Order: sequence, then C-alpha cells, then structure tokens
Amino acid sequence: MPGEGYLTGEFFMSGDEACAEGAICAGCRLFAGYPITPSTEIAERLSGRMPEVGGTYIQMEDELASMAAVLGASWGGLRAMTATSGPGFSLMMENIGLGAMIETPCVIINIQRGGPSTGLPTSTGQGDMMQARWGSHGCYSIIALSPYSPQELFDLTIRAFNISEKYRVPVFVMSEADTGHMYEKVVIPPVDEIEITPRRKPSVPPEEYLPFKPDDDLVPPMANAGEGYRFHATGLTHDERGYPVSSEEVQDKLVRRLVDKIDKNRDDIIDFKEDGVDGAEVVVCSYGISARVSLVAVERARAKGIKVGMLRLITVWPFPEDRIRQISRQIGAFVIPEINYGQIALEVERCAGAGARTILVPHMGGGVHNPDTILQAIERAAR
Repeated sequence: MPGEGYLTGEFFMSGDEACAEGAICAGCRLFAGYPITPSTEIAERLSGRMPEVGGTYIQMEDELASMAAVLGASWGGLRAMTATSGPGFSLMMENIGLGAMIETPCVIINIQRGGPSTGLPTSTGQGDMMQARWGSHGCYSIIALSPYSPQELFDLTIRAFNISEKYRVPVFVMSEADTGHMYEKVVIPPVDEIEITPRRKPSVPPEEYLPFKPDDDLVPPMANAGEGYRFHATGLTHDERGYPVSSEEVQDKLVRRLVDKIDKNRDDIIDFKEDGVDGAEVVVCSYGISARVSLVAVERARAKGIKVGMLRLITVWPFPEDRIRQISRQIGAFVIPEINYGQIALEVERCAGAGARTILVPHMGGGVHNPDTILQAIERAAR
C-alpha cells in the first residue's frame, strides 16, 4: 500500500519503535491503547506517525476499552493493533476471548515485564507465555510470535498482521522489555516490496452471505461492516449466520473449527531457527531475549568440545511439537532458558516424553540470564 509517510532505509531505532513502523508498513491504521511500561514507546511513536499515514491513534481510558476498540475497528475494515504489558494483558483477556470467538483479525503486542501483579514495571520478563495461550476461558487456538531483535520486532509485526487476516484470529507478538528498549540497526524496505496478505472477502452476493461459513481451510471470508452484507457477531455460541444457538451440536462444531483452523494449518504458521541441531547431544531450546543470551553459552560450550545445538522458537503458539519430538529421539537432553519459573519448558517436556531429558534454566525476571548459568546447564546435560 504505497503512499506518503512511510519510512524506507536503514535506521538506528529501538525495538518498540521498530514494532510501530512494522505496523504502519503492514497497513495498520488504527491503534487503540493505554500507556504502560515498557510498551509505551510503541503508543508514543504511533501517536505521531498514524496521522502522517492517514491512520487514527486513540488513547483509551483503559486496556479493556482498548481491546474493544481494536475489535470494532477490525470489523469496520481497518487493520488494528494495541500494545501493552503484563497487567494490561490480563485486563484485555476477556475481549481477546471475544475476538477469538467472533474470529476478528487483529494484533496484540505484549512487551513483557517482571510479574506477577505490578511486579517490575521497568524490567524484563517472560512470564506471560502461557497466559498468551490459555489466558481467556474456553477452548480456542491462538498464534503467538517471539522476536529476539528490533529487526524481528519490525518483521514479525508485519507477519502478525498477515496471519491474523489469513486465519481470522487475534495474533500476539510476545516480546520483552530488553528487546523493546534495545537499539539496533533496523532495515525498512520500500513499502511496495513488503508482502501484504489482504482480507479474504466474500465471493457470494450479500443475500447468500453467511459470516461464519468457512472455506475449505476452515476460515470464513469476512465482510466489513457497512459494505452491504448482513451479519451478526456475538460471543455466544452461534451458527454460520452468527445467530446464538444453545445446543451441544452447534457448540461442538464451532469450537472444533476454532481450534482446527489453527492446528490443521500448523505447517504454514510455525517458524523456528536451528543451528547445529543435527548431530548434537544437547539442544538449547529458547525464545526471545533468552535465546539471544543463549548464543553466548552455546559458543562457549562448543569451544569446550560439547556437541550442542540451538533451537530458537519464533512461533511459540502453536507449539512446534512435531519437531521437538523428532529432536528428542536424537539427543540426550534439552536445556530451556527462560525468564520465568518454567512455562515453555513444560511444553518441551510434554513433547519429549520418555525421550530426551529437559533441564529448565529459570530466571525470575528483572534482567537476563548470565550466559555462564546456561553454560553450566549445558555441561550438566552433556554428562
């Protein structure tokens, strides 16, 4: 979507600023949010940038209203986003569940900090990873991405908008204070070179349109409000018309599809990076800033002659369980550093089963791991 107001070239900017620019390049034209450390710089930048590209910035009264505004804007045809951190993420969960139920494409950025509760407002954490998957009640599937650099915050924000439109689902970008506040070179390509996934619109006339009738990939085409199509969107269990139906049969059909439209398209959604996994005896599995710190430990372990590989999760949800199971049959142990007391480590352990051991390297937040702590865990795993 070429136009005035886009940046192009190489920039020295923070991860939060790169995220904001990624949203603009992805076509986001509505940001609704409430300031909260350490994500505030996203809102601050977009408050100035949105008017420059013909978009709208709204500072809402709280995070509940922010999420409601994002859902409404999406149904009105806009690409919409909000940004928050742990306490705000908790407040958004009710409307995130509504977004999953009425299949609303949108993006939620969580720049994580130390918790629980108010916790460490200005310091880093990764304690919201399970909340991203299970934070709202009921059964549904969600998508969550984990960048580990300002460049990836730019790139993955664009990808988040694309897959949210493709699968009609809220998508999370789960970063942290360290990555959000880190300054590095960020390359922004010309906007006409950025791939944009358009919203899938109905191919039938308005009188034949059913807003929740899926295509073969289990995703329904989506008409925007005001385009002449009749629709009904409700958080109640509903049929393909969107009308509430209180029956086990309709509940079963709807919920299975909400889950399956993500799980049956896992190969298209899941992304990860491997380094030295083939032939390794130990594999460090991590994500975000913890994966970045782990690189130092992996290099030191290799210098000591330890056969260690690295598996960096870019898509955390849906979880790459097939690949974890494959690797678990080839190695002795996984080492999982994360800035919490064990969340993704539980998923690795579940998928590894009776195969490889899992060794959690926890950090309670406020800062990143000391690479030597991860190195010591790699050495224990290699014995």
